[in-house]
Amino acid sequence: MANAWKRDKNQKLLAPKILIITLLVLSIIFLSSLFFFSSSSSSSSYLQNTNPNPTISTKFPIPPFDCFKCPQSKPVIANVVENLKYPFLYSLADLGNLPEKPHKNIVRLLKGKPFRKPDISATIQEVLERMSADGKRDGFVVDVGANVGMASFAAAAMGVKVLAFEPVFENLQRICDGIWFNRVASLVTVFEAAASDRNGDITFHKLVGRLDNSAVSEVGARLAFKSNKEIAVQVKSIPLDELIPPSQPILLIKIDVQGWEKHVLNGAKKLLSRKPAEAPYLIYEEDERLLKASNSSSKEIRDFLKSVGYSKCVEHGTDAHCTKE
Repeated sequence: MANAWKRDKNQKLLAPKILIITLLVLSIIFLSSLFFFSSSSSSSSYLQNTNPNPTISTKFPIPPFDCFKCPQSKPVIANVVENLKYPFLYSLADLGNLPEKPHKNIVRLLKGKPFRKPDISATIQEVLERMSADGKRDGFVVDVGANVGMASFAAAAMGVKVLAFEPVFENLQRICDGIWFNRVASLVTVFEAAASDRNGDITFHKLVGRLDNSAVSEVGARLAFKSNKEIAVQVKSIPLDELIPPSQPILLIKIDVQGWEKHVLNGAKKLLSRKPAEAPYLIYEEDERLLKASNSSSKEIRDFLKSVGYSKCVEHGTDAHCTKE
């Protein structure tokens, strides 16, 4: 055997791409097992103060996305997120240029590090903890533009139920990965749809290699990545007001839809018009360039929100946090 090894010592044992994927699979198995043993205790304190089984009508105007019937994504590259009180795992949709220039989180994983903490994940958990401390614990989080679930799983890790909206099929596959990894099938309901101000079909522009920048507006999708290939697809659109019944408590709405925010808000006017004690906490992306690409503006959105009672909006980076007083 030793001589045989010497004869073949100049051959490559594994191609770089295969080696990377092999290491990733082994790392995912190891980190996943560590995650489920370490996370249960951190979430228990929040769950003790939260209604674990809020209810919602199951007669949706569109059926939820069925992860069991969805083809499995591959390769699956997932990891736990760093420095969160309520940790979770998520799966990458954009892998970078393998093997030469992999996604930064792949590099971190190969170094034995967790994925970098997404700002929105920490924000969701901080807001929900403040609301719980104020006695507001029952209800759903609505995640519009869910991407691969970084906001949805941040809430689900705290035992909060989520309605997630995502029109990009590849991202839906990764959300299904996360539902399995995090064991949150009873908490996260996903819809293959773009929340908007009308019911029907809408043209959506997928940005290859940067699916997180996909958008209804072709200009908005290509704004930051002009060299990436763009693919136009037809997706379902639905107003939130048609899916969420008036009696359903909603704790928080997060909207990140690359400039389509005004249309989502228009389609949620009834929901946003609830009296202050029942109105959801609102987080939406307020990027003026993206809004302009969708023929909107931050002023137009702020004026609309004031008209339904959201008199207090505070900037947090490129996001706005709005509440009723």
